[in-house]
Amino acid sequence: MSKQTYKVGFFFRRQFTMAAAEAPADIKNLFKRYSDDSGVMSVQNLHRFLIEIQKEKNVSLENAEAIINNHGGDSKQKGLQLDGFFKFLFSDVNPPLDPKLGIHHDMTAPLSHYYIYTGHNSYLTGNQLSSDCSDVPIIQALQRSVRVIELDIWPNSDKDDIEVLHGRTLTAPVTLIKCLRSIKEHAFCASEYPLVITLEDHLTPDLQEKVAEMITQTFGEMLFSPSESLKELPSPESLRKRVMISTKPPKEYLKSKEVKEKDDTKKEAEDDVDEEEDEDEDEGEDDEEDSKSEKKVASEYKRLIAIHAGKGKGGLSDWLRVDLNKVRRLSLSEPELEKAVDTHAKEIIRFTQHNLLRIYPKGIRVDSSNYDPFVGWTHGAQMVAFNMQGYGRSLWLMHGMFRANGGCGYVKKPDILLKAGPDNEVFDPTANLPVKTTLKVTVYMGDGWDRDFDRTDFDTYSPPDFYAKLGIAGVPADEVKKRTETIDDNWIPSWNEQFEFPLTVPELALLRIKVLDYNLSDKDEFAGQTCLPVAELRQGIRAVPLYDRKGEKYSSVKLLMHFEFK
Repeated sequence: MSKQTYKVGFFFRRQFTMAAAEAPADIKNLFKRYSDDSGVMSVQNLHRFLIEIQKEKNVSLENAEAIINNHGGDSKQKGLQLDGFFKFLFSDVNPPLDPKLGIHHDMTAPLSHYYIYTGHNSYLTGNQLSSDCSDVPIIQALQRSVRVIELDIWPNSDKDDIEVLHGRTLTAPVTLIKCLRSIKEHAFCASEYPLVITLEDHLTPDLQEKVAEMITQTFGEMLFSPSESLKELPSPESLRKRVMISTKPPKEYLKSKEVKEKDDTKKEAEDDVDEEEDEDEDEGEDDEEDSKSEKKVASEYKRLIAIHAGKGKGGLSDWLRVDLNKVRRLSLSEPELEKAVDTHAKEIIRFTQHNLLRIYPKGIRVDSSNYDPFVGWTHGAQMVAFNMQGYGRSLWLMHGMFRANGGCGYVKKPDILLKAGPDNEVFDPTANLPVKTTLKVTVYMGDGWDRDFDRTDFDTYSPPDFYAKLGIAGVPADEVKKRTETIDDNWIPSWNEQFEFPLTVPELALLRIKVLDYNLSDKDEFAGQTCLPVAELRQGIRAVPLYDRKGEKYSSVKLLMHFEFK
């Protein structure tokens, strides 16, 4: 026990008693159930607890003995007392996702069968209008296992070199060669699975050839450049430590287009800050077949493209047409996708079984905010492109999705999105499906804020008033939000509340957890968050680490929770 004093005005002091973290009643009862009359849990009984309550597989007596040795076990009685048992359950060695699981998805399927961790305008340090362009956010993304890096490439002011910047804005450029060198250095620092560089190209053929030379010299044998158009996408396993270029094939370049772009600069910048919409809409792969004597094509640049991009001619039905003799990447803006799922949902899912679909934020998101990734994910979109500096709920969901499969940046899509039914029917994410399983969650308590925060970070005159919010993100039928009661004036809140989440598509579900400090007269203050892939949750009592707004793990803050599937 200790006391904490808060100053109220000039003359008054408020004093609060701070108790040490104490095992919840459920933990005490479990300890009593698995310990002997002397209050000690033996190696054999701990082993039984790990199998029966924690649902551990392939756990040995040696594993149980190691836990006892590492958590204050009684050397004479060779067992754990209650304090050691509680410390083990609430320690970093007991996380909700099994670190031993590692990369366990089948990695030999075509790339189209995976969700791929994808960045948008990967070079921007802040907002979409005036922030600096740099290789630093690219490096940071690669360190998080992001597997798709986007670069917007433009001529420099002298038209003799290439810069990376968000065109027609005030963003300060960075040279392409600097970005490429940083990508090479850090490409596989967190994941060995293939890295895709998507190029948003605004170059003349001579500069495209210069880009080809830069890329070839920088990456060398790391480059995957097929000699002919792919009929099927290769697998992540076959492309370990390889780099792929994805962009529209270079089409003919006319001087008149350059003049027109200058004239239209002001109008287009006002209409939509994001260049991608215009670029994909008017340039199709079919156009490149036209040839006129005055037109030039950058052949070496074209040869480097592993995944061809572009919408082609016609409307949405034409864009989504599947050609079994070739694969391609289609890009749709956030609003385009929202409209498309209303009219062409089945076609989108069929398209993504063979091809790649990339979704990017609408142009008005100049603050680098993000959107709901599940609209794309539930329809099979592999590349849901996010602003990695756009911290908030949407990005936390992205972090949660890619904690799965060992955090390698590739998550196998569930079979329901990859296979057609007996009548060639495909998955409908809006359908009312039967409940497959129910996730039962108990939130026992939280701890660590007093070590990671200053005394007055939450409330000036008292300890914080914490409550937890829980929810499911996934298909619409599974989405739900719940919350605990508020525990007043306590750095170590003890909730002991239970929640149930019926799930129709658990394969696509994420468990969202957020802790806030309640404020009567102001906005509740953020106190930590995490998102966990339900398909990989370990049953039993687990210590759940929380993360800050940017997705960085706190040193000490965690929740003690119990997960069970019924």
